Amino acid sequence: MTTQIVKSLYHVLDNPNFNKDCLAAGQIKSKDWLVKKVEDHCPDLGIVFLCAGWYATLATLLFESKVIITKIRSFDIDSSCCEIAEQFNMPWFADEWKFKATTFDILNLTYPLTYNTLNDKKEKITLTDMPDTIINTSCEHIPNFNNWYSNIPHNKLVILQSNNFFELDEHVNCVNDLDDFASMAPLSEILYEGELDLSKHGGYTRFMRIGIK
Repeated sequence: MTTQIVKSLYHVLDNPNFNKDCLAAGQIKSKDWLVKKVEDHCPDLGIVFLCAGWYATLATLLFESKVIITKIRSFDIDSSCCEIAEQFNMPWFADEWKFKATTFDILNLTYPLTYNTLNDKKEKITLTDMPDTIINTSCEHIPNFNNWYSNIPHNKLVILQSNNFFELDEHVNCVNDLDDFASMAPLSEILYEGELDLSKHGGYTRFMRIGIK
């Protein structure tokens, strides 16, 4: 686990909205796997849209890796996520918003995106960003996934994860295997695809696809 995540725990553990499941072994292993494969196959991500970013611990791992990042914009529909996500990424949040979290329904994403967010004084401001890379590690949680995916422009780098853990009610878009995932999220160029056995950490398999839409 990275130094910044450990430092941030002292600030977020008392937050009543904090869900410790973000630190579960399966969660950390899945994100660490992603970072290693990104370092190997596409180490320059430019401007990143982290979709359904939750607490954006993945952003922390990416910032502390060898990956080149211009900035990360994390979007989650849950309004309780922003404060915690910015705490986990405080060094980059404080660095002219190299990291910024915003409450936003990713099903409404457009490219480029003009959106409202809050500044350090909790005042509403408007930003416009156009990503080079779109990341979604929670594809199993996304209803109307086809609509979300079809909105992504062609020739964008996408990094996607899903799983076969059908037992959870909130998992509305699981896949059976990599072929199932590929049919749901087709790529014009595949940089990496694989699976991670997490049978010892929840009894499921995590699938990942990295490539150009």
